[in-house]
Parts: sequence; C-alpha cells; structure tokens
Amino acid sequence: MPERSRRRARDVNSLAASIVNDATAEDGSLPPDSNEGKDPAAVSLGRRGGLKGGRARADKLTPEQRSAIAKNAAAARWRSRD
Repeated sequence: MPERSRRRARDVNSLAASIVNDATAEDGSLPPDSNEGKDPAAVSLGRRGGLKGGRARADKLTPEQRSAIAKNAAAARWRSRD
C-alpha cells in the first residue's frame, strides 16, 4: 500500500505525473493478489452468484414492488443533497 503521509506536489503537472507513477507501479512492485490464499473454486462460485443475484431478485419482484423500490431510492438520493 502506498504511503499516505507523503505530500503530493502542488503543481498540476507534477501531481498528474506522480499519480500516473503511483498507478502504474513504475518502481517495479506489483499489487498484491486479492485472491491469494483463497480457494479458486469458491472464488469462482462467489463471482457467478454476484453476477446473477440482482437480476434474479428483480425477476421475482412485481412491477409495483420494483416501482416502490425505485421511488424509495430516488427519495433517498434527493434527501442526501440537502
């Protein structure tokens, strides 16, 4: 993980260059593997379930239920703008 205490440059071009350097890991280090130590079969099953979960839930809802959920979500979005 990059050091958070390091100050970034104030110049826009220097800042952009430092962001690109951090993102591309030009120092030769590779980002850690997020699936390291996990069972590959379990990772695969979890990913497949996540891809179809929302669609399966939506298919089981009636149009009225979907509309109510959408109205509540829109109201929550507008409430947070205050």
